[in-house]
Amino acid sequence: MMIKKQLQTLTAYAPGKTTDEVKQQYGLEKIVKLASNENPYGSSPHVLKAITNIEDFAIYPDGAASKLRAKVAKHVQVAENQLIFSSGLDELIQILSRAILSPETNTVMAQGTFPQYKHHAVIENAEIREVPLKDGCHDLEGMLAAVDKRTKIVWICNPNNPTGTYVNKDELDQFLARVPADVLVVLDEAYYEYATAEDYPQTIPLVAQYDNLMVLRTFSKAYGLAAFRIGYGVGAASLIQQLEVARLPFNTSVLAQEAAIAGLDDLEFVQTSVERNATEREKFYQFFDKHGISYYQSLGNFIFINIPGKTSGEVFQYLLERGFIVRPFPTGIRITVGAEKDNDELKQLLKEMLVVKV
Repeated sequence: MMIKKQLQTLTAYAPGKTTDEVKQQYGLEKIVKLASNENPYGSSPHVLKAITNIEDFAIYPDGAASKLRAKVAKHVQVAENQLIFSSGLDELIQILSRAILSPETNTVMAQGTFPQYKHHAVIENAEIREVPLKDGCHDLEGMLAAVDKRTKIVWICNPNNPTGTYVNKDELDQFLARVPADVLVVLDEAYYEYATAEDYPQTIPLVAQYDNLMVLRTFSKAYGLAAFRIGYGVGAASLIQQLEVARLPFNTSVLAQEAAIAGLDDLEFVQTSVERNATEREKFYQFFDKHGISYYQSLGNFIFINIPGKTSGEVFQYLLERGFIVRPFPTGIRITVGAEKDNDELKQLLKEMLVVKV
């Protein structure tokens, strides 16, 4: 049986080894996972209470996510028909690609950003135009220059994963004013809650100004609900109505919907997580500066680093054998900002690594 030819150029997502597998392989008692940008503080205690109150598992979930829809609409101050819900933002990226891209179109993105934009464009056999980052940041002028009459989607990950850098308000305003009205600009704000810089753009009001703008957000990160797989998009009602056709029915579970509602009922937990992340992130910067480790200033709950004289593979393996899982990239290492104790232990390992051959 033959699948699409372009799928043969892709690699299926390969989950990393489980913590139990790593423990067994290296004879370790403890594993600290700092590879997937999960919230090290867990999730609100409201969540467990909410999901344990669910009684009937034989009934399909509300395909419209009505209760959650009303809650999110109030939270972000948009109309309910401006929202679409998905099984994490990965599915929403898939929905957008499936609904809009085709072999006759192209899509523009950064080279060095979230890989699912490219992955799904390949599946749809669209032309992919990647614009290199500049000092870890989106090159909006370069991306604008790559747009032509066949361009259907421009992806901006803000803050960018994996570098943590961001497009500020003025840069985004100028960009949106110049993008053709028939090109959809997708702002992936998975790490929105962590982005506390004064000039970080507040994009929801821009949706009313630009029909060709869509904002993506998730409950996986600051809310600590990654296991439930639930995110959402905000856009013009006319766009959302068309995208709903490409969304699978019952794509978000009862558990996920109730967990997200509970998360929104405890924004104090989110704020505390963001504040603790900012404190620990700053301590990492001080450590990196002291020890000559290069890094990008990040607005996420992760930091992208380079260690002089070490490849990303060497750093990854050194830390793995000592109980810490980080995320290697060809150009560096992405480290999730964890809890204080784990961060301190990791810094000690990095300090030791600087003085030994790997």
